[in-house]
Amino acid sequence: MSQTTSSLPHGSALTGAGLMLLAGIAFAGINITVQWAGIVSGLSSTTIAFWQYFLAFLFALPLVWRRGFGAMRTQRPVLHLARVALSAAGVQVWVFALAHVPLWQAIALSMTSPFFVLAGASLFLRERVTLQRVGATLVGFIGALIIIAPWSEAFTAFSLLPVVAAALWAGASLITKELTRSERPESIALYLLFLLSPINFALYLGAGLEVPAIEGWTILLTAGVLTAAAQYLLTRAYAAADAAYLQPFEDLKLPFNIILAWLVFGAAPNAAFWPGAAMIVLGSLYIMRQETGRL
Repeated sequence: MSQTTSSLPHGSALTGAGLMLLAGIAFAGINITVQWAGIVSGLSSTTIAFWQYFLAFLFALPLVWRRGFGAMRTQRPVLHLARVALSAAGVQVWVFALAHVPLWQAIALSMTSPFFVLAGASLFLRERVTLQRVGATLVGFIGALIIIAPWSEAFTAFSLLPVVAAALWAGASLITKELTRSERPESIALYLLFLLSPINFALYLGAGLEVPAIEGWTILLTAGVLTAAAQYLLTRAYAAADAAYLQPFEDLKLPFNIILAWLVFGAAPNAAFWPGAAMIVLGSLYIMRQETGRL
């Protein structure tokens, strides 16, 4: 039986929220390192994707040695495969979107993911989706709309691609939550990283097996470490709290990404970013207060 709003312990809610916040920071770091690898180091997207996830799998291997090969034992291989398929498809759509949509706009549009998760959590996981959860998600989504301004001339059909990626990743998130009911968090993270490697290698092979230069390895290693950490933190968050409850905290990835991009690349956001980001943060803090009874 899944947790509901009334039965979600304060400690679990705070733990889940904290882990999701840390995962969001790690994902922001991933986006910056991947962008650096492509723009500054000049690596292709297929090269970056393969080495990012392959190195992440290598960095996650100590979990196998610490837990033993029992960490790889699973009773639900089909769900693992479905999660990886959705994740891989989301990555490909996302990479294609970034070739046509500014990073800050793409990230803002990816914030539509909570809508898909909320619907899926109610329909498939039978979690209780309260008005507070829906309201906080709406506030965050409106903040994202203010930032991207879909009514402006700059909005194109390519901007819908991050929404498609968001839907695919929402499906992967729902499967992650379902897997946490019977699988270890270590197993869930390891299977994603392990099964993504053959898919990414096939694309890498088709693109010609580009060999990164020496200076490119530092950024790829950083991306690998952050990817392993982000996947583990995300899985632990879903093991601690409801998927629907955690979704408003996904919105915090938007200010994390844009502020970090501002610091690293000097790409200052426009004036509309600040009120939109404030709504995203306030929406997340509100749902946390409603669920835990304290800020």
